[in-house]
Amino acid sequence: MKLLIFGIVASGKTTLAAKLALKYNIPHYEGDCIAYGFPGEERYKRTDSQQQSIISEIDEKGQWIIEGTYRESQKCLFEMADVIVFLDIPLSVRLARILTRHIKQRLGIESCNYTPNLKMLKAMLKWTYCFEKKRDMYEKMLLDHGNKLIWVKSHKELEGELPLIFIKRGGNK
Repeated sequence: MKLLIFGIVASGKTTLAAKLALKYNIPHYEGDCIAYGFPGEERYKRTDSQQQSIISEIDEKGQWIIEGTYRESQKCLFEMADVIVFLDIPLSVRLARILTRHIKQRLGIESCNYTPNLKMLKAMLKWTYCFEKKRDMYEKMLLDHGNKLIWVKSHKELEGELPLIFIKRGGNK
């Protein structure tokens, strides 16, 4: 199974990927790490070809779960995935999560692969609002993959659906 979990900042992508990876013993990868380096590596922006090379290496290993936001350099994942889960969590929930996450990271309660400073908080808020401005474009792109799309508007929808993610083939916007 090759599963792409797509969503914007604080939609729950990493949490869902980790749960599914543990439950089904499938390796999972963060799109941010593909773009900027994995834990323990130097953090720098990889070129598009470097990112695509990493994606090819991951794909050659077989099953995978990759989570992330839209990146032109990683758009091949939409074609490669057997199933795409779009976590379309309400904006108010995501904003609260961004602020809570920032506070927890600053206090050292929650770890992260970046420096949790004010600049990063502003960037996350900017990415969130940019996503909302381009929402129609993302929705159209996702619907082009409707035969393998699961559209999730609330994490409550996932409570009984974790096993279904691995057999579902129809869109459910």
